Amino acid sequence: MSALRGGQVDRAVETVVGAERRWVKAGLAESVAGKRTRVAVLAACLGKCRDDEAVAGQRGRVLRGLVALLKKRPARGDAVQVVVEVVALTEDEEEDGDGVDGDEEGEEEDAQAEHEANGARRSTPYKNKQRVLLLSSRGITYRYRHLLTDLQSLLPHSKKDAKLDSKNKLNVLNELAELNNCNNCIYFEVRKKTDLYLWMSKTPNGPSVKFYVANVHTMDELRMTGNCLKGSRPLLSFDKNFDGQPHFQLLKEMFTQIFGTPRTSRKIKPFFDHILSFSIADDKIWFRNFQIVEKESTTKSKGKDISLVEIGPRFVLSIMRIFDGSFGGSTLFENPQFVSPNTVRRLRRQETQDAYRNRTQAALDRDAKLRDSKLPEDPLADVFR
Repeated sequence: MSALRGGQVDRAVETVVGAERRWVKAGLAESVAGKRTRVAVLAACLGKCRDDEAVAGQRGRVLRGLVALLKKRPARGDAVQVVVEVVALTEDEEEDGDGVDGDEEGEEEDAQAEHEANGARRSTPYKNKQRVLLLSSRGITYRYRHLLTDLQSLLPHSKKDAKLDSKNKLNVLNELAELNNCNNCIYFEVRKKTDLYLWMSKTPNGPSVKFYVANVHTMDELRMTGNCLKGSRPLLSFDKNFDGQPHFQLLKEMFTQIFGTPRTSRKIKPFFDHILSFSIADDKIWFRNFQIVEKESTTKSKGKDISLVEIGPRFVLSIMRIFDGSFGGSTLFENPQFVSPNTVRRLRRQETQDAYRNRTQAALDRDAKLRDSKLPEDPLADVFR
């Protein structure tokens, strides 16, 4: 195998890092001189990266590049081939070492290098492959069905399924999500054709959250002037209160993964022309959808005037419970301030019954009072007649 030339090393280093090259050169040189394996090459480069504070800002990009190169992913010209040759050269030289002792030392170095390279595995590039399954239960009303259709139009990475017959066996939703190749699920559970409960879950392992949905207004119902391109990617806006409590932080991450459209989705348009807003008020989450409107500035300053126009839909989510599993499991959080709609209706009926009972009792009291207040007959009433 041919030796490494200085120009090839420079091109390899520029492919991985760009500007900062000195610590990669040192890492490759130490790996060749020490007869280390592929994992050791990565560990040596990582050690240089940790010790050098000058590349702290580029550390994530550097680690991703090294992991991609050393795992023989799709090559980028001669520079990647040079790095692969370095790895093969070190492995060949290790196999020509001295007997069993050399193998044991190599295994120990491999174990230590793998332990040191765990940080690099966490720094591999994140690929957003989120897909959302949308479905509802039987008995859904027209308004909630229109809301489900609006959410499907807002989420180009979603897939709509048929209605679910059973309301008790929600574990079936995990299998449906797996069959549809989805790792998120939004389920509309309608009770008594009046109450809407929204489930959001990370299938199949969780967590999941159950909301009560109130103040539902669909796009057709609002008839707002805003509009956006169907399939465009949204910008997600979160209230600062989401960073205050742990359960709100968990919900923020779930909203980000479910409503954040991946750029690799097949149905998206490469534009950002609307904003999905999540705000917290009265311990409830308020959902809004706004269009980003750009107009030419009327002032002398250069640039454009940006304004927001609401599109719809809009609704309010009241947290009921957060579970550690998908559609079940132990309770992570329970909202003590939530009052079920059945309780609200029972209290209203009780107030109506109390009002009717009070009116009836007042009528009876009035009749009794009139009966008791009747004056007795006067025996002298007919004397002067």
